[in-house]
Amino acid sequence: MPVHIEGAQYSLASYLKGKVRRRLFPKITLTVLPPRRFDLPAALEGRARRRAAGEQLYTILSEMAFATAPVDRTLPQALLEAKARHGGGHVVIEDIERKPMTFRRLVVGVLALGRALAAKTGRGEAVAVLLPNTAGTAVTLFALQMFGRVPAMFNFTAGSATLEAACTAARIRLLVTSRRFVEAARLGEVVERLATKVDILWLEDVRARIGTIERLRAFASFPFAGRIHARHADGPDSPAVILFTSGSEGTPKGVVLSHRNILANCAQLAARIDFSSADTVLAALPVFHAFGLTGGLLLPLLAGVKVFLYPSPLHYRVVPEIAYDTNATILFGTDTFLAGYARVAHPLDFRSLRYVFAGAEKVKDETRRVWAEKFGLRVLEGYGATETAPVLALNTPHAHLAGSVGRLLPGIEARLDPVPGIAEGGRLVVRGPNVMAGYLKVDRPGELQPPTDGWYDTGDIVAIDAQGFIRILGRAKRFAKVAGEMISLGAVEEAVDALWPGFQHAVLALPDERKGERLVLMTSRPGTERAEVSEGLRARGVSELAVPRSVVVRDKLPLLGTGKIDYVTLARDLAAGAGHPE
Repeated sequence: MPVHIEGAQYSLASYLKGKVRRRLFPKITLTVLPPRRFDLPAALEGRARRRAAGEQLYTILSEMAFATAPVDRTLPQALLEAKARHGGGHVVIEDIERKPMTFRRLVVGVLALGRALAAKTGRGEAVAVLLPNTAGTAVTLFALQMFGRVPAMFNFTAGSATLEAACTAARIRLLVTSRRFVEAARLGEVVERLATKVDILWLEDVRARIGTIERLRAFASFPFAGRIHARHADGPDSPAVILFTSGSEGTPKGVVLSHRNILANCAQLAARIDFSSADTVLAALPVFHAFGLTGGLLLPLLAGVKVFLYPSPLHYRVVPEIAYDTNATILFGTDTFLAGYARVAHPLDFRSLRYVFAGAEKVKDETRRVWAEKFGLRVLEGYGATETAPVLALNTPHAHLAGSVGRLLPGIEARLDPVPGIAEGGRLVVRGPNVMAGYLKVDRPGELQPPTDGWYDTGDIVAIDAQGFIRILGRAKRFAKVAGEMISLGAVEEAVDALWPGFQHAVLALPDERKGERLVLMTSRPGTERAEVSEGLRARGVSELAVPRSVVVRDKLPLLGTGKIDYVTLARDLAAGAGHPE
């Protein structure tokens, strides 16, 4: 019978001194869940039976932790509860300015900025945010939510056309940004074009208008922040944030995540990963990306874990130095970024890390090997989508299988729909409390389009083994039909990566009159010839149909802000004849 005890960890008798703020007479809540029975095969005996029982117990405990997590609230309410739990003087955010921000300073800043932003917007209105990873971005995010506005996080690497489409889809009329950031990132032309569609609000101007009286008012209203938010909030199922899909394989869409969606995903992750306020998260992934927003900012912040926000994951030499300097214990990244850090980092740079989480793209075997040998760290690969807030599955220290993306998080239902021509696995469709409220699209601006019956089609072809571990076989859109056979472009890329690690490789499909489609390899490896590609892939047992018919060598393949290869741009270049294969 699972029984969850909440609050006792804060008592003076708790052994968690230094990890939680202990106090006299904390409120203690007991939650008794329905009885569960272990379902163990009769054939199992000895160690195998104990291992199976342990895995089932682990599953029950994580499900219990998720089931008892408070998700029926808004993000600002969760922030205020975290402040009460850990204390207003607890340091939670720091950035490259090296001015630590406490819960108290964060909430006061949220109240001051929130009133200024509320004066220029309406309740429930979507407001674009074009900012890097800084403490000011976190303040802006919560300032909008505190007063019932919805931050739309803009990808500043996307280009003006994509951002203009986002403004249309979400009916945005105000964009919040910073002159200092726009100048440093050379976004002047982009912002000028956006200014023809929306009003631009510079944070420098807002801060200049917040005088002594406004600051004193914010400080005086600090104890009443919960009541202020209650007057403007629309509840946990209202929109909390709008993110935009990366567009790596199609037109970007606005993804509306509710407060409940995000808090549910935070609770699902907390049910599987052990962390405390003694940890420090190094967050270099941009907060316009779901992985960076939930994993790098909201999850640690609402758990009282200190976050160090760094503005760019592309600074391969600087990020390891920051990790060393801040004694970071948790790092989030993509395979591209982790491989970049590993190339230049000193083995001691990551000496304090406990967890390294990877997502957004498949982790290569070479990346895993280098991190294990050079730093003694296991890269824990996960899987998700912007539409699921974002994490669906995750490897953990307790349940880990190399080459997989782990097991589904608690509270998530899944089914595999069959795909014609593909024998193994199926198309993954999921449902759960972290699945988005819906899409905002350009063809129907401002109209929320929810998923049918709560089910979200990931578009990924996956296989799930008997232990529940998920292997990604490829995107449904990234399969080509060559001579009647379904070929995974991702699998061909993996085989080429194994031949020449350290370079960028992308495989695309072009129409072919004889075989339906033919494969083209685009690579950054100088001098690559089709003959050596063919010979290398055949040696690895790759089918002849899966061998690229032609090779295009480019100095550098285009990347999205998340580090993924930009297949849309590559396909457009091929269609336009740029780098046309022979």
